[in-house]
Amino acid sequence: MHSVKVVPAILTDDSIELARLVALANKFAPFVQVDIMDGAFVPTRSVGMADLCEQDIRFRWEAHLMVADPLAYLSCCREAGASRVIFHIESAEDPFAVVSQARVLGLEVGVAVNPPTPVADIDALLPVVDSVLLMTVFPGYYGAPFVPEVMSKVGRVRAVCSSVEIGVDGGVKEANLVDVARYGVDAVCVGSAVFASPDPESSYLRLVSLARNI
Repeated sequence: MHSVKVVPAILTDDSIELARLVALANKFAPFVQVDIMDGAFVPTRSVGMADLCEQDIRFRWEAHLMVADPLAYLSCCREAGASRVIFHIESAEDPFAVVSQARVLGLEVGVAVNPPTPVADIDALLPVVDSVLLMTVFPGYYGAPFVPEVMSKVGRVRAVCSSVEIGVDGGVKEANLVDVARYGVDAVCVGSAVFASPDPESSYLRLVSLARNI
């Protein structure tokens, strides 16, 4: 049996809403992804690192950096308490420098791949990162539609590096979680399926139940 980790994803551009989402996640989530968007790499902007530093965060979390210059964000991520940073291969001028600096700061590091990007673009990085995040939506929007063709990349990544953690991010809900998990992913990031529901904790627990022992 293969157990898949469900990672709630926080995405907001409002500091008051951020505090509400953090307080919710504190009640039930052991590990959370926080989306950071700069309005340059993606068309929308999220809360910033200063907002995160002010939160009473009790869960472990990773920063998903949808930004044009990920290297510039690493120190702030460490100061805000992130345990992992995930940067996009499409935005990193020198991806190995991002990985190296993250390691110096004591951070785990993952690389994200947008739907059109061939996974061959990250082959050289796979031995030096902790995780790969395959975007199953075009990033920058809450509730964007799932892109099923991305799932074929899972086997390709696994064939190149069997030990790397593989996650998918975007458009995963109760209706398709089991199908997604059966591709052999290790983690699924879910945003609106948890936080846009009337009862986020119950929605999260249902997803966890579905993802267990697939």
